[in-house]
Amino acid sequence: MRKNTKLAAGFASVTALALGLTACGTSSDPASSKDQAGSADKALVVAASPTPHADILKFVQDNLAAKEGLKLEVKEFTDYVLPNTATQNGQVDANFFQHKPYLDDFNAKNKTTIVPVVDVHLEPLGVYSKSVKSLKDIKAGQTIAVPNDTTNEGRALHLLADNGLITLKDGVGTDAKLSDITDKKGLEFKELEAATVPRALNDVDAAVINGNYAIEADLSPAKDALVLEKGKGNPYANLLAVKKGNEGDPRVAKLAKLLNSPEVKKYIEDTYKGSVTPAFGAAE
Repeated sequence: MRKNTKLAAGFASVTALALGLTACGTSSDPASSKDQAGSADKALVVAASPTPHADILKFVQDNLAAKEGLKLEVKEFTDYVLPNTATQNGQVDANFFQHKPYLDDFNAKNKTTIVPVVDVHLEPLGVYSKSVKSLKDIKAGQTIAVPNDTTNEGRALHLLADNGLITLKDGVGTDAKLSDITDKKGLEFKELEAATVPRALNDVDAAVINGNYAIEADLSPAKDALVLEKGKGNPYANLLAVKKGNEGDPRVAKLAKLLNSPEVKKYIEDTYKGSVTPAFGAAE
């Protein structure tokens, strides 16, 4: 039986309360965390973005988990903060929604201790437009929307720079920001929360959109993007993550194995047709 719970922004108040608890069976109690990690008969609760993360987990839940003796519960989140805070405070056991650069940045800024377990897939970032048909049609004076979180904005700016739309400072890393642009070539930029960028397509000349949010907006990255990130050597593989200390949970090991299975590889390739691609391997 599928267990799937959608959580909205109201969950934030519960998160705040849970972060303040220090006993009574919360995850901040070391004994509680140890018991949870060792309870192989309990459902493994995983926080995930709806598409494609939760969809991939539901495929595992419906087709593979029972054979491995894994009980899996999927909780969907629509932002990039709550899945990590919920993992840190023990409201969920793991999460699947982010890439390593974002996780590193989140841990540094929030003093969280979440660690990667296994890479699963890549969602190529793309440039989209409803008003132009090619990158060469983007001209000075036009506006491009970009995600406003640190790693995805840097990723977006590098994609634009790699395709000649802007020039960045020499040596700038994955945390590039608008102030690192040395030549905007007359373009204007609108910074938006990543989840809202697709909705801005009617108001801007082009937008750099995360693959999962493009799919949710009924865009096909493989067909609709003016340009997509290259997959080879890409550091932005999306990964399964847990709070440090829970890597040895046998349920996590089972899920990691299933997420890197031939069945999941085929599901990703058949379902997303290049818009999402397998990126299996140990996360570092």
